[in-house]
Formats: sequence, structure tokens, C-alpha cells
Amino acid sequence: MAGRIRADDVQAVKERSSITDVVREHVSLRPAGIGSMKGLCPFHDEKTPSFTVRETVGAYHCFGCGEGGDVISFVQKLDHLTFAEAVERLAGKLGMELRYDEGGGPRDGVGLGKRSRLIEAHRAAAEFYHSRLLETPEARIGRDFLRDRGFASPEAKLFGIGYAPRGGEELARHLRAKGFTDEELTIGGLCGRGSRGLYDRFRGRLVWPIRDITGDTIGFGARRLYDNDRIAAKYLNTTETPIYKKSTVLYGLDLAKKSIRDERLAVVVEGYTDVMAAHLSGVEGAVATCGTAFGEDHIKVIRRIVRDEADLAPARIVFTFDGDAAGQKAAMKAYAQDDKWASQSFVAVAKDGMDPCDLRLREGDSAVRELVADAVPMFEFAVRTTLARFDLDTAEGRVRGMGAVAPIINSIRDSSLRPEYVRTVAGWVGVEVEQMRDAVTRAGRIQAREEAKGETRANPETPEPTAGEAAAGVPAPDLRDPIVMAERQLLQSMLQHPSMFTPADLDAVEPEGFVAPAHRAVFDAVRAVGPLTEGTTLAAWHARIDEATPLAVAPLVAELSVAPLPVVHDPSTGLPPPHYTRSLLVRVREVSIGRRISDAMSQMRRMAADPSADPGAMRELSLSLQTLERERAALREAVQ
Repeated sequence: MAGRIRADDVQAVKERSSITDVVREHVSLRPAGIGSMKGLCPFHDEKTPSFTVRETVGAYHCFGCGEGGDVISFVQKLDHLTFAEAVERLAGKLGMELRYDEGGGPRDGVGLGKRSRLIEAHRAAAEFYHSRLLETPEARIGRDFLRDRGFASPEAKLFGIGYAPRGGEELARHLRAKGFTDEELTIGGLCGRGSRGLYDRFRGRLVWPIRDITGDTIGFGARRLYDNDRIAAKYLNTTETPIYKKSTVLYGLDLAKKSIRDERLAVVVEGYTDVMAAHLSGVEGAVATCGTAFGEDHIKVIRRIVRDEADLAPARIVFTFDGDAAGQKAAMKAYAQDDKWASQSFVAVAKDGMDPCDLRLREGDSAVRELVADAVPMFEFAVRTTLARFDLDTAEGRVRGMGAVAPIINSIRDSSLRPEYVRTVAGWVGVEVEQMRDAVTRAGRIQAREEAKGETRANPETPEPTAGEAAAGVPAPDLRDPIVMAERQLLQSMLQHPSMFTPADLDAVEPEGFVAPAHRAVFDAVRAVGPLTEGTTLAAWHARIDEATPLAVAPLVAELSVAPLPVVHDPSTGLPPPHYTRSLLVRVREVSIGRRISDAMSQMRRMAADPSADPGAMRELSLSLQTLERERAALREAVQ
């Protein structure tokens, strides 16, 4: 068994390893005075850089959390290694052979630390899989899969893609022959243990090596190729191991980190082939998560590389998502974490919901580059996705839409930007700026109360309750509203004196003109039955009304049928004055026209806020508005 690493070798590793280069594999650094470099600390989360590296003395120190040391301690702490493992890892990168006090250096991996052994096993496994992909007839199905997606041998080599044989024990035999133990193969997630011994975890699948930021293979992602695969999941990933923690790993980061650092642009895609397509299209800062949602630990990793610092111009973080419901949900989850960035977040969704791999196949490399270049701000995507749940052509939809997006506007970190966003979103919704501003102010008061109670920030992906969810039945009419009171009196007149109303009167009133849903339901029943006809008794007519009325508003029909009207009836006929019922008809019709005018004006505002709006459609809508205004004026004149 190998002994302690010789002291002069340890010193040589320390002297030959550039602490700046080693740190730069994990943290983007910038000059901070003579001989000093500074970046975001990898040991704690911070917005302003306080992690300092001095190459001349070979040391680092964080003035935020107090961590410090030399290049060996940095590797130890960051990768959770023993002192010997850290030295061995640095020596391996230098191509330096270490000597030990009790005998020579390790042979065939004997004496390497646990982590180093697992890393070496994964390196050997990756080479095994890659050779099988290129050299064996069985792997043709994998080569065809890649070719169908626009990838050939050079791309497979660049990303180290391989093929896991279907036999089930070939990798285990190969690694045993190289001196790895059964325990190492199972702990590393390369093999499983069954009743008949070890079996390869990945069988009959296309395999992507998952590398850490330094380029070491620490796990695999495997894609199903055969319909009769015993495991139904399309993708099978390495489970959590001592060297693989999926919440901190980003596929492609080893290749993307230089571009991310230089361009200060990170592109988060959804799959392995999307990473490949993006890199090959010139979007070299693309990465993807490995079988898990993009989370806080992933943010910390990217922030350190992209130099996501509060005192710098914002970097760009672009998320690409499918255009389906799942993609929108993923985008809203990403938006919920937007306050953890100092950078600007964007969302890119390709037309027809294509992912970057499909987009490259159909439209070429330039289309992928344009997809990223044309990404919209995360805030805009969150607002538009939220508004898509509402019918903005109706007053109710606009009110509920305002209420849903107001908390999003209120959550903008830079409060100086909110007035501009209020104006912009008001145009998207189709409401006055003052209405939108009031809604945001109310949302701010509500959020302040919630924070005072210790409640969490509202999640923008939580849908607004529907009208049916807001109340178990039809809400009672609010008689404090003069319009609702006019509706009530019109229905009273119709139910108590149906002979005063003609079929034309009923046809002229639109159900949408009723503000109170209960009143609308009663009118629907009246219009369905029609006016009282000659030869039909009032009792028989009311019986038909009762049959057509929903149970939820049946008590209201009974009430309206007997409640006294607030006017003096003609003693000779027992009827209310005709002018009174005409004015009620006009009032309800005017409300309906007013709502249509409001809807049209809202649509005009939305079109004015949309640069791609058709000018011809806007002119047509303007003419329609003029017609509605003339119709409303004529109604008002009719009752004067």
C-alpha cells in the first residue's frame, strides 16, 4: 500500500500549479489591483465579488466568508477531497508522477484516493462506450440516431458520445480487468448488483458522458434506442454518487465555460442534443441540466463563471424552452428565481415549438443563432404567458389579467423601471395606464402585508381562481351599483308586466349587457321562453320561465316577480309608465354598447403597443368604434 506523498513532490505540485488557472476553472476573475484578481466566491453566495487571488504568493482569500488558503486547499474544499486526493488530482493535470515515502507511486490506480478512483473508472467507461459506438455493428442503431439529428463521427468524438452494449456485463468485465473493484463500480453508479452479480447500469442505449467543469467524466446520461427496452424511461441518468450531484452539474459546461466567461452569455437548453446543436451552430455558451429542473445551485455555478456582479453591466442568461404547456411552466419556474441573478434573464421559444436540435435540422445553424439573439426578456415572457390565460377581449378578462400580472411588475428588482413597465403592460392588457398603476400599487400593499406575516413571494405560475372557484354558486347582485339596480328593475318589469315587451325588445338586449351574472341568468330564461303571447295566461308563462331558470337563481325569479317597482302605476291599466320601462331598456342596452366600446378601445391599445399590428385592421377597428359611438348617442337621444 502506498504511503505518504513525499514533501518535495507536494511542494513541486504547489509551485507548478497556477492558482489563477485552477480557480479560473470555476470562477471568472478580473484584475483587482497590482498582482490581484477578484471574482464571486465559490464557497458562499454573494452579489459583489470579495474572493481575491494573488498568483505571486499562490494564495486566495474571501473577504466575505473568510475562506482562504493555497491551490491545494482550494481543490480540497471545492471538490470535497482529502489532502492527498487534491495533490494527486493537481499532479495528474500537470502530468507529474508522484513519489511516496513508503515505496513507489501507485500502479494501476492502487493507492489513488476514493474520488480519484471513481473519476478514473468513469474515464475508462467513457472510452469503452465511445469505442463501441464507432467500432461495433451492434451500435449502428446509435450511429443512425445521431445521423438523423445531424451529427456524425467528429461530433460524437467532440462530445465523447458512446454506446452501451446490450449484453449487460461487458462494461463490468472491462473495468474489472483494469483493476477496479465491484464496490467501486456500484458506488460510482456504473453497475448495479443483482441476484447473479454485477450488471451494467446502461444497456443498449446511446450514452453521453457528463463532465464536471474541469472536464472529468463524473456520470452518464443514456437515451433509449430499442422499443423493447426493459426500462421505459426515455433517458436514464447516473444516480447521486460521491462524485456526481445532479443539482450542481450542467451538461456541456466544460466546453461552454470559456465562451460564457468571454461573452458573458449563458444559454440554458433542455437536452443533450440541444447542447450539441447549439455549440455546432456557434452558440458555444449552451448548457443543460441533467435529469432535473434548473435550480439555485445551477444558478450559483453560472454566476461565478459569467461574472454576475452587481457593479458590472448585466450579463445575459437565455433560457430556451419548448412552446408547449410544460415549457411555459418551466419558464415560469425559472422566472420565480429571477431575483437570484444580477444579470438579465431572457427566454427564447422557437416557432412551432421546435427545440434547438430540430431547428438546426430544419433551418440551419443561423436559425439557432437567431433564436438566441431574438430572445425576449424573462419579465416580458412571464407577463405574456400569464396574460394568455385570460380573455382580454372582455372587461372581466382584463380586470383579472391586471390582477394576475400586477405582482409580477411589483416584483421587479429595480423600482425605477416599474413606471415604464406599467405603461408597457397597460398596452398589452388594453387598459388605461392609471388602471394598471393602481393594480400594481394594490399588489405592492398585499405583498408587503404577506412579507410582514412571513409569507413567501407569490408564485406567478399559480393560476387565478375561476369565477366558479371564487364562489360556490352565482354571486348575489350588488344593488349598491346603480347599473345593477337598473337591471333588477328591468327584470321586475319583464316578469310582472310581460305584455309591455315585444320580441324585438328582447332581441335588442344582449345578455352580456347585464353586469350581475344572476340577472344575466334570469334574462336568458326570459328570452328563451319569449314574450307573453295571446291566449297564454301569466301563470302558464311563469311556469315556463321557472322551467328554463337554473336552480341557483330560482329564488331570485320568485323575488323579482313580486317585488314592488319604485314608480306609480297607471290606475286604469295597472302598468308602470311606458317611458319608465323604455328608459330601463335603453340603460341596459347602453351598458352593453359601452362594454363593446371598451373592448374595442382595449384592442386598439393592444394593437398600438404591437409593432407588427396590421394598419388596415386598426383602421377597420377605428371605423367600428365610430359606429358604436353613434349607436350609443342615438340610444341616449331616444330617452330624452
